[in-house]
Amino acid sequence: MDQAVGWAEAQTRAPGIVKTAFVGCGVQDAVAQLGSALESDNLTLIILFVSGSADAAHIIAQAAKKFSPVPVVGCTTAGELAGDGYTEDQIVAIGLPATHFETRTILVPDLDDFSAPDIIHEMIRNRAEMTDIQPDWQHEFTFLLIDGLSTKEDILTSELALGLGPVPLFGGSAGDGTRFDNTFVLHQGLAHENAAILTQVRTRCPIKVFKTDHLVPTAQRMVVTDADPTNRIVREINAEPAAREYARILGKDPEQLDTFTFAAHPVVVQIGGQHHVRAIQRVAGNGDLVFFSAIDEGLVLTLAEPMDMITHLEREIGALTQSAHPDTILGCDCILRRLEAQQKQMTGALSQIMSENNVVGFSTYGEQFNSIHVNQTLTGVAIYPPEDDGHD
Repeated sequence: MDQAVGWAEAQTRAPGIVKTAFVGCGVQDAVAQLGSALESDNLTLIILFVSGSADAAHIIAQAAKKFSPVPVVGCTTAGELAGDGYTEDQIVAIGLPATHFETRTILVPDLDDFSAPDIIHEMIRNRAEMTDIQPDWQHEFTFLLIDGLSTKEDILTSELALGLGPVPLFGGSAGDGTRFDNTFVLHQGLAHENAAILTQVRTRCPIKVFKTDHLVPTAQRMVVTDADPTNRIVREINAEPAAREYARILGKDPEQLDTFTFAAHPVVVQIGGQHHVRAIQRVAGNGDLVFFSAIDEGLVLTLAEPMDMITHLEREIGALTQSAHPDTILGCDCILRRLEAQQKQMTGALSQIMSENNVVGFSTYGEQFNSIHVNQTLTGVAIYPPEDDGHD
């Protein structure tokens, strides 16, 4: 099981460049405690990852007042990555100090009606401003938070690709536990639905933006023969009812398909020589399959099988720590990875790896990496101390 500590007092990790604090979301003075723990006098941005069981609107309103004039952004989660790894019912707060970071945020308030050229123009202008202010800082990344029930992640990421230039992007889709009822992004004191927030960061810290998954494509393929791309619904696979055919391929009873099945037996598509997961969210009442990301008729899906999650994460973290140890790894981890870890009783071991390597973040309804929206992955940025910095 995930840890559900319900901390009554805010916890922090060992001092580092990036400030972090964690508190139970039901604590009455949670925001005040986070403020004390973060020591927010010299921060340029605060990021909040708020449990889907909390009153996100209340928390962001309090946070905007508490931390003003420091901007606060964030989202609701499908679980949190805190000081001890996987946890639930928490608020995770991340503070970026002005000594090491320059930031700009852009709210996309309506994902049904946005102007990509206008957003791209603002992104380019923000980059120019930050370069003028900190010309000697050489490292940049863009962090995207987006409503996880909007079904607009694919469109937004592809539309904004032209505005990124050489700057890597990663991000996560806001969650709501395993309820799938309401997801919010948080910006300027308000909780927004059907919206997204782009955070552009320029830093003196070396960084590495990454995407990884532990899935290996098999030889088993299937073709989507009837779909509703707008709503990410697949009605038929191989000209058969979708859920029934997927279950047949797995050798399972279609009535027994559940979230754990989808986590253990995902499907992938090949794009540019690489595989990207197209995870199944649920079975609709009529036997259709509802997906977490873009789907269309004619798409060839390949069944994938998971590697050992612990061995894989150790290897991937090892690659990030090979030349230097990150001060912080900000991670967006798919809810399906969390569910698979629970089912296979790997949560504790994975949490220990994340804790030892300063991984903080949240569990998502989907992940973004550059111009692609993906599922069942861990995306993030490793932030390293500058060589001329006093930190280890």
